[in-house]
Amino acid sequence: MKTALYNDTFIKISEEKRNKIMQTAIAEFAEHGFESANINIIAKKSGISVGAMYSYFNSKEDLFATTVHYAVETLKSVLDEIMLEDADLLWKIEKIIKAIQINSRSNLLLTKLYNQMTAENRTDLIYQIVSEVESVSANLYTDLIEKAKEEKLIRTGIDAKLFAFFLDNLFVSLQFSYSCEYYKERFKIFAGADIFDKDDLVAEELMKFIKAAFSK
Repeated sequence: MKTALYNDTFIKISEEKRNKIMQTAIAEFAEHGFESANINIIAKKSGISVGAMYSYFNSKEDLFATTVHYAVETLKSVLDEIMLEDADLLWKIEKIIKAIQINSRSNLLLTKLYNQMTAENRTDLIYQIVSEVESVSANLYTDLIEKAKEEKLIRTGIDAKLFAFFLDNLFVSLQFSYSCEYYKERFKIFAGADIFDKDDLVAEELMKFIKAAFSK
């Protein structure tokens, strides 16, 4: 973890204990959001005292920001692996879509935590999270699209930054559609009650939509 929002005492405990605290915090924040989450409950379920928790983190805000960073880094590791492949834009997009379908289910609480972040009213927390988290995706997708433009694999007249934003919105919506109750019900209304048994169809049709947007 790269963030400096925790104290040195947090690094000195075992990796197993750190992961237990992070997983417990993810569950609490994902379920209740920042304002309603209880740091005392997180400490108790993590098997540590409240005093120990505050020796690791100076505030609830620091714990939340560290938890978000931990969760996003976990999800981003999948994305990074795809981006290292020597392949073109559309191949990578298809791999991202399929990874989202798998990881949104297997890392359910991480995706729910990401969804909770969008509902927070604390502008200071939101700015911190957005500047750290979203700028990674923004730069990565923009660079990927610019490269595809240079290689004339897609339309050269598109705005790479805006298309990166549109593409990321599709990915975020897809994540939530497999993990968050409101979005899951919305998905079923649009696509049918059995849509969660049709991952290949969803990926195929979404790729048609994206290809049409990028086509020359």
